[in-house]
Amino acid sequence: MKLFTVEEANDLLPSIHPKLEKIRARYEKIASFRDQVKAAAKAAESGGGGMENASFYVGSLYEIGKLTTELHNLGVELKDYSRGLIDFPSLKNGRVVLLCWQLGEGDKIEWWHDTEAGFAGRQPL
Repeated sequence: MKLFTVEEANDLLPSIHPKLEKIRARYEKIASFRDQVKAAAKAAESGGGGMENASFYVGSLYEIGKLTTELHNLGVELKDYSRGLIDFPSLKNGRVVLLCWQLGEGDKIEWWHDTEAGFAGRQPL
């Protein structure tokens, strides 16, 4: 697991921000396909299947997966696709905590939380 200082995490935000915007936009677009996907899966059980705009749907899933993998390879944890919520593992007083940031919060990380606390347990840096 990569551990970040606040400065290292802040330095990555400008390159991560556009990836999160793309993920959020694709995620919002594929949300409208949920009923079609369910219907196609049900039809596939009886030998049918298929759906309109399937190539767009699959392409969007691929793009989300690719961008998520890029974040993961940097050591960043994506917590919420629709909010662009991410965590950066870090050390605080000798224990692992998570530096927390989401789209719309500005250009610096200002929050952290314990690994078990989640978003609701955020505290200011």
